Amino acid sequence: MTATIRRTATDPLAYFGPLVGRRLPEGVEEQPYQLFEVRPASPTIGAFVSGIHLDGGMSPELLAELRRALTEFKVLFFRDQAITREQHKAFAAQWGELEQHPFFKHTFGGQSDVDVATLAKDAMTTGVENTWHNDVTWHETPSYAAVLRAVEIPELGGDTLWSDTALAYDVLPDEIKERIDGLEAEHDWIQAFGAGMDEATRDSLREAFGPVTHPVVRVLPESGRRVLFVNFVFTTRILGVSQEESDELLGLLFRHVQRPEFQVRLNWAPDTVAMWDNRACQHYASSDYFPARRVMERISVVGDVPVGISGS
Repeated sequence: MTATIRRTATDPLAYFGPLVGRRLPEGVEEQPYQLFEVRPASPTIGAFVSGIHLDGGMSPELLAELRRALTEFKVLFFRDQAITREQHKAFAAQWGELEQHPFFKHTFGGQSDVDVATLAKDAMTTGVENTWHNDVTWHETPSYAAVLRAVEIPELGGDTLWSDTALAYDVLPDEIKERIDGLEAEHDWIQAFGAGMDEATRDSLREAFGPVTHPVVRVLPESGRRVLFVNFVFTTRILGVSQEESDELLGLLFRHVQRPEFQVRLNWAPDTVAMWDNRACQHYASSDYFPARRVMERISVVGDVPVGISGS
């Protein structure tokens, strides 16, 4: 006699079946790209861009079309971009003010000004970015975008994944949306960057960078698109609800963002560049290559103050 296993889903988001949605906001139709070619890498997130090179200045028309592509696909991939650090920085600077990460000078040697940061991992310095997160959400103005270039990659492993937090919001059940729309959450760096600092450095930075509050559901100004804006690394609690409800909601949303249907995965090759909209997706660096060496270079673009559904 074969036993019947009865599965009971205690997680209201643990449903099965299609998880599909639009790449663009409702009411916005796809438009062709005239100045480069675009090949989508998944149904809603990620696209390979070809036909342009990132080593020089871009015309206003090209930059505008790339901005439209970044808004649509959230992550853009460029292969065979043999650019220098200076060209990498110049490309990013065309998108806005460059971001000086206040902690990089404490975690990466020689980093003291706005510059391309070298992220080198090997047998002595292991990769620890294998948690889903948006960058710098503990800041009042989290990064708008990041530009990451592969310098040296392991023979196997070391992929990066991104998750579409607009689609993740869109497919939420209405009862969950009703619970989180309009809520705010606290974001803090202390449990992440602070763990590797000495007490004096941590206390000094704490004076300048205390906890900040952002909407749980962020609205992007260009498109009006709603995105989930909480992440496992930096979001500590949801305000205005009990600790128990905060833990429940954050646990649900963190797990939800991890669904493969929302994700795109990049297998790096030397001179590949990835640029992503930090507001509209989370990323995860797979740490499966130890003790091999992996060297990446990254620079980010300053963002704005996140706005929620209520307009504040």
